[in-house]
This record gives sequence, C-alpha cells and structure tokens, in this order.
Amino acid sequence: MIKNKILNSIIIFLVSCVCCPSFGQQPTQVIAYFSGNAAQVKNINVEPLTEVIYSFCHLTGNKLTVDSDAGKLTIQNLVTLKKKKPSLKIILSLGGWGGCEACSNVFSTPEGRHEFAASVLALSDEYHTDGIDLDWEYPAIEGYPGHTFAPHDRQNFTQLIHALREALGSSREISFAAGGFKKFLVESVDWPAVMPLVDRVNLMTYDLVNGYATVTGHHTSLYSSDKQPESTDFCVKYLEKLGVPKNKMVIGAAFYARVWEDVADINHGLFQKGKFKQGVDYKNFQSELSELQGFQSYWDENCQAPYRYNSAKKLFATFDDTKSIRLKTQYTLKAGLQGLMFWELTLDAEKNGLLSEIAKTISDFKK
Repeated sequence: MIKNKILNSIIIFLVSCVCCPSFGQQPTQVIAYFSGNAAQVKNINVEPLTEVIYSFCHLTGNKLTVDSDAGKLTIQNLVTLKKKKPSLKIILSLGGWGGCEACSNVFSTPEGRHEFAASVLALSDEYHTDGIDLDWEYPAIEGYPGHTFAPHDRQNFTQLIHALREALGSSREISFAAGGFKKFLVESVDWPAVMPLVDRVNLMTYDLVNGYATVTGHHTSLYSSDKQPESTDFCVKYLEKLGVPKNKMVIGAAFYARVWEDVADINHGLFQKGKFKQGVDYKNFQSELSELQGFQSYWDENCQAPYRYNSAKKLFATFDDTKSIRLKTQYTLKAGLQGLMFWELTLDAEKNGLLSEIAKTISDFKK
C-alpha cells in the first residue's frame, strides 16, 4: 500500500511537470465563459480567444452530466469552432453560482471523486473537448444560500484535483474558478498543494461587491483603496505571497454592471448604503445606463474603476468599460500573468465591445 502511494505521488508529480509547463513563452490567454445557446455559437469571433468555457455542466449522482439535448448541441457547435481556429480549446465547466449544491457531499469521498473524474474523461472523449473548469462556489465557506459547505471541503478539493489529474493525464487541462475575495483566498483552497497540478486558476475578480452587499462599491475594481479593500491587484499580490506562480494566474473582467437603488446623492453614490437592484449586460449599457436615462459617468482614480450615478432615481452602477478593460489587460501583460478571462461572452456588444478592446490592447502591447 505504501509503495503504491509513493508510486502514485511520483506519477502525479511527473504528469504535473508535463501538463503544467511555464507559460512564459505561451500567448496571453483570453478565456471566455459562454452560457449561450447553440444558435449563438455562430456569432463568436474566435480570433481573439484562446479558450471558450461551456457554462455549465452539473452533477447527476457522482457524475458530470450535460443537462439537456440543447446543451449537448451547444457543446458540439462550440467544438466545431476549432475548424476556424485549430488552437482554440473548448472546456467543460462544473457548477456556477447555484450549480454545485451536491459538490461538498459528492467530493467528500474517494468514490465520489474518482467516479466524477472518470465521468469528466468520458465526456471529454465523447465531445472531443479539452478539459474541465471547476466552478464550485465555494469550498469550505458559504456560497449559494442553503448549499452545504464544511471545513473539510478544502482538503477534499485538493484530493479532487489529484483524482482529476490521474484520470485526465497530461492530455487535458484542469482549471478552477476562484473567488477573488479574501475569505475565499484564505480558507477555500490549499494553494501550494493544488497549483502544481492545474493549468491555471481563473480568478473571479468581479462581484467583489456582490448582490448581498448593502453598501455600494466597485464590483470589479483593479486596485484597492481605504474603502475598497477587495480588488484584482489585492488578489494577485496575496496569491503571489503564497507562492502561486503569476504565469498560472488569470484575472477576471465583468461584461455586465451591478446596479443599486435607494442610494443617497453623496459622493455620486459611491460607498453609500443601498439595495442591490439588478445586473445590466454590457450590450445594454447605452439603452439602460446612459445619459439619456439620467446617468452621469465618473472615474475613481485610486481604484482605476468606472461608475455611474442617477441622482434623480438614486441609482448607482458599477462595471467594467473599455477604459478599465484596457487597464486590466495592460496589468495582465505587464505583470506576466497567464491571461484574462471574463463573464460572459453573450453579454458583449456586437461591435466595438469589450472583447475587441482586449484584443486591441494585446496587439498594441506587442508592437
């Protein structure tokens, strides 16, 4: 038994060396989460993208499953995009907000973890996809209301990654979506144990001020300030201190706004009490958050983040725009991070959208 464990450890180490190389010589990753349908796949501009993550698959028993025939067709259509760009990777994702109710229980046993890992390999073979992204929100800390979480989730998550790497070998990728806020960074993941076995961590450096917050702020701030402790830069530097390689970090951008209501006209609504009202897709900013609707635009120099305020209706909006996306992309390139990801592709404008700004910024940086 001891010899087997030692042998397995050696195999995992060697696989991790093969499948998780230094990405310094790799192109900057531009990763799109995609929750659209099969028909919308034809509208995807694959040229700026290195990876598309199908969102989401879920658990049936201990197995990763596609929820419907419509979902199966969407995955099949995504895979056909490789005809346009052979280097493009299509990844299946587990979970999402509200989509991992059984994760804590299923991944608490060796049987559950290994059956899940085997199902990931089977689906990847069936659909000719390139790996798995785990979007468990969240191991060991409270996430979606009512979902089970427990302290042992942290260690079980590590064991889950081991099981996946053993099953998938070096031929397919493993990534996971991580909360960009401090409590997740501190409590949810054993970073030194997990990172050698994965290809990247997709840092959700958005929703940093979430829908349960009663005080406004920047939900996708680049830098921190006295009143805005959570930010992309904080997340990156915190993980760097733990020894997480920067070339395995992918930061996140938001293709949507979060809007609060009943926000007092103080500091243009920033850092004021309020109640979360709704999200707004980037493609709808002009029709819902523009000057015609009574919004004025502002910029926080400390946080390098935009926001808008409607004084008549007492509405506050926080979001990414072309300026903040450009700065985040430049931050990614200058810091030597692996790349940038975003939620979510169908929210972008058809012309001159945020993805176009990412692509332009990368192109300009290389000149």
